[in-house]
Amino acid sequence: MGRRMMELHYPEDATPLSRDEVDGLILTHITTRAELDRWEQDNINEAIAWLDKQKPKDILNEDFMLKLHKRMFEKVWKWAGCLRQKDKNIGVPWSRISIDLKIFCDDVKFWIKDKTYPPDEIGIRFHHRLVSIHPFPNGNGRHARLLTDLLIENVLGQPRLTWGRVNLTKAGDPRDRYMKALHAADHFDYEPLLVFARL
Repeated sequence: MGRRMMELHYPEDATPLSRDEVDGLILTHITTRAELDRWEQDNINEAIAWLDKQKPKDILNEDFMLKLHKRMFEKVWKWAGCLRQKDKNIGVPWSRISIDLKIFCDDVKFWIKDKTYPPDEIGIRFHHRLVSIHPFPNGNGRHARLLTDLLIENVLGQPRLTWGRVNLTKAGDPRDRYMKALHAADHFDYEPLLVFARL
């Protein structure tokens, strides 16, 4: 007899995990979304403490992005730090992830060197594009927000973004506003995301 299937209820706009991705859960005692959220947040807090000590600046590369995702979720998911191997309801085809990450990182390096946009706009464009690539099975929004904060603070020398000062993993008005701002950025309107990120 297999272990009990975890009951996951996703916000309407979330990316569901496939059955084999759910099977990658390390903590087999977890059976509810609330328990999963708590364990993931504990792991993320450890990753943040590690980042605060390291203060990394060489972050615009696939290796660091994978390392950060692993640090954020390695105590919860076996696939932490691994690129997704399936297409999802969002993101580039899984076979293009590495290529698109390389192009994306090169573009951001150019924006910084050339001062193409103000620092906050570089951060917002960075965040939106990373979410759009959607490199991992799950945790993409949290990973992209944390990586954006590293870019803003450690590379661009600006204060971290506030992201509405709320937990964006839970359904509700703040998440709805965040998702609408991301959708506006899909159409090259970055202003709503800029405003939301500095609330």
